[in-house]
Amino acid sequence: MFKSFLSVSGFTLLSRLTGFLRDVMLSGMVGAGLLGDALAVALRLPNHFRAIFGEGAFNAAYVPTYLRVYEQSDVWSARRFANQIFTLLLISQVILLALGWLFMPGFVHLMAPGFAADPEKFSLAVSLTRITFPYLFCVTLVTMHSATLNAHGKFAVAAFAPVLMNVVTMAFLGVSFLFPNAAYAAAAGVTVSGLAQLALLMLSARRSRLMEKIVRPHFGADVRAFFRMFGPAVIGSSGLQIAMFADTIIGSLLQTGGMSSIYYAERLYQLPIGLVGVAAGTVLLPAMSRYFAREDWEGAFTAQNRTIAMTAALTAPFVVAFMVIPEVIVGALFQHGAFHAGDTQATAAVLRAYGSGLLAMVAINALRSGFQAMGDTKTPMLVSLGALAINLLLKILLYKPLGAVGIALATSANAWINLGALIFLGLRRYLFQPDETLKKVLLAAATAGVVLTNIALWLQAPFAALAGRLGSFGSLIALACFGLTGLIVYGGAMVGGCKALGVDPERMGLGRLFRRKLSSASP
Repeated sequence: MFKSFLSVSGFTLLSRLTGFLRDVMLSGMVGAGLLGDALAVALRLPNHFRAIFGEGAFNAAYVPTYLRVYEQSDVWSARRFANQIFTLLLISQVILLALGWLFMPGFVHLMAPGFAADPEKFSLAVSLTRITFPYLFCVTLVTMHSATLNAHGKFAVAAFAPVLMNVVTMAFLGVSFLFPNAAYAAAAGVTVSGLAQLALLMLSARRSRLMEKIVRPHFGADVRAFFRMFGPAVIGSSGLQIAMFADTIIGSLLQTGGMSSIYYAERLYQLPIGLVGVAAGTVLLPAMSRYFAREDWEGAFTAQNRTIAMTAALTAPFVVAFMVIPEVIVGALFQHGAFHAGDTQATAAVLRAYGSGLLAMVAINALRSGFQAMGDTKTPMLVSLGALAINLLLKILLYKPLGAVGIALATSANAWINLGALIFLGLRRYLFQPDETLKKVLLAAATAGVVLTNIALWLQAPFAALAGRLGSFGSLIALACFGLTGLIVYGGAMVGGCKALGVDPERMGLGRLFRRKLSSASP
């Protein structure tokens, strides 16, 4: 399982790194003004629909059902089930795409009601969103192929696919002179990248003999079971996405630039969410589903505990970075061209607010997997609804006095409430059983995080001086040195803490991986 986790995390890291390069180009060519605000909405609308109805909810309902049919029946029954779901998904996406094109002004008004006060911004947002909306059709089918491949332990291609979005979008930005402006180029690049991702996943599924086929829809027992899980899963798996959806709606009421600050801050804190949180949930859900189908409770809880431990250990340095040095990060990555010093300060403040809830955002996937693997999508739904109600209330109360920072703080509060409720209910229902190794790793991560915080505060001024002496690329070079130093400090403190507490690779479930590396390195 951990080899798959590292595979998904590795390709996700590549995706996030190329995503940063894309956002660096966007910040310089589009900026944080009218074009940036309109493009942020155009990118959010298909991505929100994908995350809510595609990746989160679909995987939560499809993977456990598919694996139950596969484990308890046979491969042919599983393939028939997959064909039925693929056909119904294809039909739904065609309908949604048609509705989106026809009623796009209404969708944009729903997403960004504040844009109505600026006709130029609203018109631009509608035009750009019409261009990006077909991306939803492509990436939802990508999600279907990815889920089937994941269920069979094939994670690499699905994890690599998002890299194509960034590469293709950058290519289109490179020829932006062919378009009315850079925002149109980026929007077109996103849609073309969806076609590229779909082609890649279809090829991979065909090579693995897992390619779904269009069949006559038939609502058999397994399909009905899927839809009974899918409805609650739409809400249960999308609490964070709905909160971000609300960020867009309320953010449109802010002055020009507020929406862009939220967008760029999200791009940064989504790195650990994708790198760690989504990777953990992607690998853990099919693993726990398989364990539960075999009634191997100990194996399921061990997998969950080790995944949460690794999640916390990998996320802690990001929390420190976003809370302690957000100005350094945002300035080095985005402050050039149309992105000015004032934009850096505004975006950094939003990033610090999102950072306060980062650990909860990342850990939610692993806690929710315990419920979903048992076919319980209603409990995460109810938890998500409760946290979301509090989140919306906080957004309404905070966005006027604190602006974009208040919106981000409310999203972080939503994540902690959601996580706390899942832990409480998981303990009561025996769907989460923390062991001693998990507790020790959490203690080691917390201690290493404190050490890293002090080092970051101490080194901030010297690295700022270094950036000034290195010239035009000084900020990026200084940030890279800063990050490398922090990695060494945190890694050393983490390893030392785990050893002091008696946690070794075998107890973390990494013994086989370490032995394999050692054996491959030996002559």
